[in-house]
Amino acid sequence: MKLFSSEVAHDYKTYTFAYAQYAQKEPGDSLTSIYGSGFLPYSGSKDSKNIFYMARSARVVLPYFEMTSENRRIAKKFDGAFRKERVPFDEFRVTEEFLMFCLAYFAQKHGSSAMPRERLEHILKGGLISNTMIYHSDDKPVAYVLEVADNTMGHYWFSFYDLSLARQSLGLWLMQDCVRDAKERGEKYYYLGTVYGEKALYKTNFDPLEWWDGAAWNADIKLLKERERSDSERVASVMDEWKKNKILYG
Repeated sequence: MKLFSSEVAHDYKTYTFAYAQYAQKEPGDSLTSIYGSGFLPYSGSKDSKNIFYMARSARVVLPYFEMTSENRRIAKKFDGAFRKERVPFDEFRVTEEFLMFCLAYFAQKHGSSAMPRERLEHILKGGLISNTMIYHSDDKPVAYVLEVADNTMGHYWFSFYDLSLARQSLGLWLMQDCVRDAKERGEKYYYLGTVYGEKALYKTNFDPLEWWDGAAWNADIKLLKERERSDSERVASVMDEWKKNKILYG
């Protein structure tokens, strides 16, 4: 794992000097080590492969995971409602129908610029995806989840689902279902991605949860919630120097 940093911004008045932290996966590197060091896979530029970025992210400690009352409430809505497949990605057939399903989801939920077709194809061809979770209702796909995994950990990287079920919290149920399955497989950690802003507070419904604070995994969920609720006060519209030399999507 090759580590490098990229200058972002500075404020001499407060002696604040910011750097973005990256890791490049090299032959022989384990995903367990990369994720355990606080990195997540980067997919924002056309000319970057095997690059990971450091961010505030969260993971479930699977050996001690138990369903909370909120987990059980969500489980009642969808448990048993779908036929589920977990397909190794090298056996998964990427069809035009699948691509259009995913792109339509992102366009409706996040805006078309968030996931242009070229970026989605870059992600699918990047070599990191381990498994595809497919959920069917009456033989019709209603959701897909792309997982990155090794023998001891999994990462809920991207999900795409029928937005007519969004108000019933299908998105949270999908994540919850993948967490339960990972625990049953004997994995140690399940990574949930970044936790910034109030929109990410739903991830704190998992217990026990740890979050990356820039130096270590932190179990103080009260502090995490405080950070998420105040994140809007710390937004800076700047780009680090490394990205300025990349061909970005969107």
